[in-house]
Amino acid sequence: MNRRPPPASSRPRRSGAGAASAGTGLRHGLARTLSKLGVCSRTEAARWISEGRVSVDGRVVLDPEFPLLQSPTLAQRLRVDGQPLQGPARHYLMLNKPRGLVTTARDEHGRDTVYRCFDGAGLPWLAPVGRLDKASEGLLLFSNDPQWAAAVTDPERGPDKTYHVQVDCRPDATQLQNMLDGVVDEGERLSARHIAVLREGERHAWLEVVLEEGRNRQIRRLLATQDIGVLRLVRVAIGGLALGDLPKGAWRPLSEDERRALVPDVPGL
Repeated sequence: MNRRPPPASSRPRRSGAGAASAGTGLRHGLARTLSKLGVCSRTEAARWISEGRVSVDGRVVLDPEFPLLQSPTLAQRLRVDGQPLQGPARHYLMLNKPRGLVTTARDEHGRDTVYRCFDGAGLPWLAPVGRLDKASEGLLLFSNDPQWAAAVTDPERGPDKTYHVQVDCRPDATQLQNMLDGVVDEGERLSARHIAVLREGERHAWLEVVLEEGRNRQIRRLLATQDIGVLRLVRVAIGGLALGDLPKGAWRPLSEDERRALVPDVPGL
C-alpha cells in the first residue's frame, strides 16, 4: 500500500439533541451506569456489585441491573468500597491492530485479544471504540470516555471509516457500481459511500472502501454479494485521523486536536 489517499472527512452533524444529552431521562442498570461513567468495564462493575462493594445513596446494592435514572449528578450518589467515585483521567489512543486478535477484553474461547498490545503499559481501563473482527487489522480507537466514544461510533453523525482491501479478483465496473448503489444481504441493505480500485495485479486487486457506518462484517458481506473474496482488510483512517506509519501492534495517544477533530460539534467534548 504505497499510496495513501486523503482520508474521508467527518459527515455534517444535525443540530438539536446530540450525543451529549442523549442519556438524560433514561434509566440504566447500575453496572451499565458505572461503565458509562468510565469507572470500569461493565463486566467488572457487575462483579463489584455482586461482591457488595457498590452503594447508591448509602445503601449497598447487589443487583447489577438495579435501575438508575441518568442525570448529571448521578455519580455523586454512588460509592465503591465506601469511597466517592473518583473519575479517572480521560485517555484517548489509537492502536494498529494486528490480524488474529479479538476485539474484546476477555474471550470465552481463550483467544488472544487486542489488550495484549497494552501489556505492561500501566493504562487504566479502556474500551474499544468500535470493532475490527479477528481477521481484520489497522486503526482501532480506545478510550475511557463513553460520551466521546458514542459520538465517534454514532451511525448518523460519526466520522467515515476508510479501508484498504485486498481481494481475490479484479472487480469490474458493474460490480463496483452495484456496491455503491446498495445490495441486500440477509434482509439488510448494505452499501459503500465510496469504492475504487487502488491498484491491480494479474489476479488480485486492492480497493479503497469508505463506509458511513460499520455494521458487523459489512465489507466482507458486501463484497461477497458480488462473488468477491477478501484476502486482507486494513482500516487506514477514521475521519481525518490516518493510521499513518504506526507499527503493527503499537499504539499512541491522540493529540487534543485529533481527539476534537473526530467529534467537532459535540458540546462539552
